[in-house]
Amino acid sequence: MSFALTDHWVWDFWHADDGETHHLYYLHAPRSLADPGLRHRNARIGLATSDDLSTWVDHGVVLEPGGAADFDSSATWTGSVVQDDDGAWHMFYTGTRFLHPERITNVESIGHASSPDLFTWSKSALHVPADPRWYETLGDGTWHEEAWRDPWIHRDSAGLWHMLVTARAVVGTGRDRGVVGHATSADLRNWTVQPPLSEPGAGFAHLEVLQLVTIEDRHVLLFSCDTAHLAGEREAEGVQGGIWALPLATDRLEHPLDISSATRLTSEEFYAGRAVRNREGQWVLLAFENVDAEGTFISGISDPLPLEWAPDGSLCLAPAGIHA
Repeated sequence: MSFALTDHWVWDFWHADDGETHHLYYLHAPRSLADPGLRHRNARIGLATSDDLSTWVDHGVVLEPGGAADFDSSATWTGSVVQDDDGAWHMFYTGTRFLHPERITNVESIGHASSPDLFTWSKSALHVPADPRWYETLGDGTWHEEAWRDPWIHRDSAGLWHMLVTARAVVGTGRDRGVVGHATSADLRNWTVQPPLSEPGAGFAHLEVLQLVTIEDRHVLLFSCDTAHLAGEREAEGVQGGIWALPLATDRLEHPLDISSATRLTSEEFYAGRAVRNREGQWVLLAFENVDAEGTFISGISDPLPLEWAPDGSLCLAPAGIHA
């Protein structure tokens, strides 16, 4: 395990690289809560830095929830960081409002903060909620939460910014409504929510912690879904969850994504995987250490696991990176 805290649980994370230092933004909550299931209501965003993706220096909290009336009043959840053409850094993150102290009912939406140096962050008024024309909302009464979280910001080869979001379609069968939510922007400041990039019915109740990355000139979409949130035929056939990968022909996102073709990259031992390039130019997977053989939550970020393309065109862990 490359990064862990003794007094806090650590799970979802994202990465930014300024060319000299790796920056790891991570969710954490105090172990004094006793029940790891309570961590989601108490999540804060922290920062650690590294030269080698293995040894980290922790810098503590960099982003906290807002006030009682704000969209992020309960907790700050997963996001991503990008740099604009003027050199400023932008963090798009999930804000959540839990509506009852004893129920899991919550509303998720996307917020924004900026930084000149990747250490000091200032929230802006930018707020991107789910659009009920295409996406399931809490008022529909079909799911326990309004899922609109984990924004991944991708700039395609034509220069258009895309926001990929964990979301659920307003149509579909029962649990099997997980889709890739989508919004676009020309400037990172004005966003237009678009229809989903994928169709419901792919076998996932949700597609969490999305990442679109180009590895050795090949595009691939990563996401996570645990066993408990598989749906449709995957659930019926007893498929196990984990981190999933879907190779793409282009990064332009002009056509629907065939999420049903995604294959499992890792077991449920790991979750919220991110592909990151180290200083030697090698692509590796970082993930949080999710559960042990008994299903007990572990916490902490894994050591780098080397990635490679298999002969059949799928993304996989290199042999040296496979854990028994």
